[in-house]
Amino acid sequence: MLKEFKEFLIKGNAIDMAVGFIFGAAFASIVKSLVANIIMPPIGLLMGGVDFSNSFYALDGKHYATLAALDKAGAPAIKYGSFINDAISFVILGFVIFMLVRTISNLKKPEAVAPAPAPTTKKCPDCAMEIPIDAYKCGYCQHQF
Repeated sequence: MLKEFKEFLIKGNAIDMAVGFIFGAAFASIVKSLVANIIMPPIGLLMGGVDFSNSFYALDGKHYATLAALDKAGAPAIKYGSFINDAISFVILGFVIFMLVRTISNLKKPEAVAPAPAPTTKKCPDCAMEIPIDAYKCGYCQHQF
């Protein structure tokens, strides 16, 4: 089992997968920053100065001025602003990955279909036996071509 695991690691599958995960995590942090710092502030401004990242509903019935105050108090809350930011990040990340996969698929050359090989035999119309395509006479029934 150890030998098989070593071969799996050496083949590159695990390394390619690890690189993909690392790249994906880095890309996800960039998208999260894009949403939190560039996309959501103008949307919040258009909606009357709402900062979605600080939008929450405290479940203990008390009022907290900020998300930091809520977290400091340790109160349970529904943090719908964070959910909205994460949902937008997910949609953007999904769209970018879709476009990336689509572009890579379009760049791949379609596999060339090999032409069918030229026939090397033909059927005799009298006896239906296979004979070489260049034959002038059937070797089985002596039919002339």
